[in-house]
Amino acid sequence: MTQNRNALVLGATGGIGGEVARRLRARGWNVRTLHRDATRMAAGQPGFTWLQGDAMRREDVVSAARGVSLIVHAVNPPGYRNWGELVLPMLDNTLEAARETGARILLPGTVYNYGPNAFPDVDETSPQNPVTRKGAIRAEMERRLRAAAASGEAKVLIVRAGDFFGPKAGNNWFSQGLVKPGQSVTVINSPGKQGIGHQWAYLPDVAETMVQLVEREEALEDFATFHMNGHWDDDGTRMVEAIRRAVGTPGLKLSAFPWWVLGLASPFVPLFRELKEMRYLWKTPVRMRNARLLGVLGTEPHTPLDEAVHTTLVGLGCLPGSASPSSL
Repeated sequence: MTQNRNALVLGATGGIGGEVARRLRARGWNVRTLHRDATRMAAGQPGFTWLQGDAMRREDVVSAARGVSLIVHAVNPPGYRNWGELVLPMLDNTLEAARETGARILLPGTVYNYGPNAFPDVDETSPQNPVTRKGAIRAEMERRLRAAAASGEAKVLIVRAGDFFGPKAGNNWFSQGLVKPGQSVTVINSPGKQGIGHQWAYLPDVAETMVQLVEREEALEDFATFHMNGHWDDDGTRMVEAIRRAVGTPGLKLSAFPWWVLGLASPFVPLFRELKEMRYLWKTPVRMRNARLLGVLGTEPHTPLDEAVHTTLVGLGCLPGSASPSSL
C-alpha cells in the first residue's frame, strides 16, 4: 500500500500523544508536532518537526496540517483545567484542518462516553448516554466527528481502551491513585473493591494498535471505531498483585482510595474534581470487547501484565535505581 506518511500529532508532550508520535516515527513516518515553545522542545526532543503554534488557534493547526495524511488529536487541557471551554474548540480546529487537507483524524477514545445503560459489556455500537460532565463533552466530540465523516468532510479513527498505565503515561488512575510517581511503593491505594472487574490498557500497546490500524487505511470506514481488550482485571485484584510482584513485597499494604479527600478538595483542584466524577466506573464492572479489532488486525498488541507493570513503575521512578518520570 502506498500512503502519504506525514502526520501531525497534537498533544505530543502527553502520554498517548507522545507514545503514538514515537511509534509513528519508528515506522518511518515524518512526524510534525505543534507546541507553544517549539524551539525549546526541538532542542530537548529531536526526531520530530516541532512547529510553533497553539492548538487553540485554528490558523496554527490548519497550517501545521498541510500535506499530512493523519492528524492525531491527543491534546487535552493540562491538569483537566477549563475542559468545558477548551476541548471542543480544539477539536473544531482539528476538524477544519482535516477538511482542508483530507487527513484522517485519530482520536483516543474513552469509556466516559458511556453511562450505566451500556454496562457491563460495551461494544462499538453501544449507546452513548454519559452521566458526567466530562463524559458529555467526550460524547459531543464523537458526535461532531461522526457528522463530519457522514457528510464526507473528514475521515475518523477512534480507538477506545481501558484506564491507561505506562512508563510515560500522563494523568491516569495508576499513577494518580494506585502509586505515587517518584516514590517507592509502600502502599497501594485501590479505587475499586474486590470482586469488581476493571479494564486497564498498557499505553505502548494502545499506541501500537492505533498505528497498525492507521496503516490499514484500506480496511477502515470513513468513521471507524475500535475497542481494545487490554488487561481485564476480573475481580479487582490482578493489578494489585502485579504491583506487589514488581516491588517484590507479596504482603505490600493495600489501602482503600481516599475518595472523601477528593470530595473536600475538588472545588479547588480540577484534577480531583475530574477523578471524583469518574467514581461510578469503579462501582460496576465495565468491559469493552475487541472482536471488531481482531477482525482487522488478527491479534491485539498485548504486553504481559507483569512486564507492563514493572516497566511502568520503573518509568514512574517508583523502583530502586529507576529514573524520574518524564513526559516525552
